[in-house]
Amino acid sequence: MLNTTELLAIPALPLIASLIVGLFGWALKEKLSHSITTGSVMVSAALSVHVFTQVLGGASFYGNFWTWMLSDTFVVPVGMMIDQLTAVMMITVTIVSACVHIYTIGYMHGDPGYSRFFSYISGFTFSMLVLVMGNNFFTLFFGWEAVGLVSYLLIGFWFRRESANFAALKAFIVNRVGDFGFLVGVLAIWYYFGTFDYREVFAHVPALMAQGHTLHFFGWEMTAITFICLALFVGAMGKSGQVPLHVWLPDSMEGPTPISALIHAATMVTAGVFMVARCSPMFEYSETALAAVVLVGAITAWMCATIGLVQNDIKRVIAYSTCSQLGYMFVACGVSAYSVGIFHLMTHAYFKALLFLAAGSVIHAVLGEQDIRKMGQLRKYMPITYITMLIAGLALAGIPPFAGFWSKDLIIESVAAREMGWIGQFAYFAVLSGVFMTAFYTFRMFFLTFHNSDRVPAKTKSHLHESPKVITVPLILLAIGALGAGAWGVLGLDIANPEIAEGFFGNSLFVMDQHNPLLILAEEGHHGWYQFLGSAPFWLAVGGIGLAFAMYCKETDMPGKFANAAKPVHTFLLNKWYWDELYERTLMRPAQCLGNMLWQKGDLAMIDKGFIHGGIVGSVLAGMERVRSSQTGFVYHYAFAMVIGVFGALTYLVLKG
Repeated sequence: MLNTTELLAIPALPLIASLIVGLFGWALKEKLSHSITTGSVMVSAALSVHVFTQVLGGASFYGNFWTWMLSDTFVVPVGMMIDQLTAVMMITVTIVSACVHIYTIGYMHGDPGYSRFFSYISGFTFSMLVLVMGNNFFTLFFGWEAVGLVSYLLIGFWFRRESANFAALKAFIVNRVGDFGFLVGVLAIWYYFGTFDYREVFAHVPALMAQGHTLHFFGWEMTAITFICLALFVGAMGKSGQVPLHVWLPDSMEGPTPISALIHAATMVTAGVFMVARCSPMFEYSETALAAVVLVGAITAWMCATIGLVQNDIKRVIAYSTCSQLGYMFVACGVSAYSVGIFHLMTHAYFKALLFLAAGSVIHAVLGEQDIRKMGQLRKYMPITYITMLIAGLALAGIPPFAGFWSKDLIIESVAAREMGWIGQFAYFAVLSGVFMTAFYTFRMFFLTFHNSDRVPAKTKSHLHESPKVITVPLILLAIGALGAGAWGVLGLDIANPEIAEGFFGNSLFVMDQHNPLLILAEEGHHGWYQFLGSAPFWLAVGGIGLAFAMYCKETDMPGKFANAAKPVHTFLLNKWYWDELYERTLMRPAQCLGNMLWQKGDLAMIDKGFIHGGIVGSVLAGMERVRSSQTGFVYHYAFAMVIGVFGALTYLVLKG
């Protein structure tokens, strides 16, 4: 049995630190601000590791601490559910967050909002821990909305920049669209099950299916479980940047680099993947919902990989990579390989956080420049950043023995094993071709930044140097995760065991035998990790790296020739498939036109000049003018009015009597 005080302390410490620094940061020095917040998150990370080791030994926890809301039969308790899935998420969130906190000490030094930033990122950590540790859907929803709020504050942290405010507002609005669907799903759970408690809901799903509850939604008849799962997945699409609600995620780069790492690696964007995995006992009963998850994930994985091929902003390349890799995770969940999806979530957290923080180190060295076309030969000045970013790039590309190889290959093999018709075939094409594109755009960025020709402006060269230890130490720690997390997961934890009931995740995930692609792989004699030389993903990754090397280190005029030869395609990808323009024309402009019409026809014509001001208000003003004119200030006028009033009253009484 896990210690409840220890469990409560894990999310409480970042919350308390966030409140102290947020309320009193104006009176605290930088050192005290970062010591309070970083220290609290590091303690939470240590406690999470301790809880993880206990869960490995068979410990678990499920219980409520107090009642949050109570209204007749509507009861919302505050409780926790600590199992294998939660334990993996806890160590991932807290370890990456602790590294980001340490990195921030050096990166944000001297910023006017230093204390405010540390307050925000500690609050972000608290919100994500509540999201993953809760034992009911309402607690999940609280954490879900809390990370959305804090992400809005962090993306718009440099609020004096118009672009940052626009990006924060864009993220907030797009997530509200997804969160509306999520809230509908949560309320539907209450309607059909009468509770938000995970265990009770999951236990009654088979009974609900047996009762045959269906509903009509825009003329489409579906089971209640399908409706709930699709509604919840709409929320996941918004939070985890899936098409068509992905447009906010690349723009979140307007925030400082540490928060880019925190949002994209271990917290907000992975919440959707965690939610789908947590709700596996519901998704497994809906073939339609699983197909939707696979289709959306595959489209996102492939489309965002194509956009990443031509981006020139170092942070945007990594951001589109995040969208693509999240698509891989959803594809894994859609083919019922939930354990593999969470495994990729864990490995991705380390190498993606490392990529962002290494990119921040580069940006710090080149005085804020983010265009990779204005860099080059930086390996001479930044050896630690160079090596750690190389490790992260190899992990993202899926080269063994780095972390991404273990999890990404399992996703591809799971998709190949699971029969889902044309959707499965398209998903296999998307995730397989995505390997080549991922390797290419990752090393295009790497070679342009650290190799190629020296394009750094002369005024910047005098500033080029390796980042201080407070920045490089987190890079080294994350590089260890990017190098070893995959092998540790497969060989140490047996995290991808085809027998889910006997594997690492135990009963925290539910998979029907007929859906389980890992069982199919086991029956077909899964080739094993050591035979990677015969696998297509490995050679596609090597090919992508080789092509990037040839184009950006050898034949450096080749990219320009390709861009000119395929100019329409290059322009199409450079403009991100014109998603922003599509939304502007179909949603923003009509909304703006409607607003202008209501303003001109409603406010101006009808209210200011129409029957409101011209009629009702005009009549009242005219009447008041007449009344005001009778107020002369002469006593005899008032005496005369009193006499007239008395005379009128007496006349009325006489006539009535």
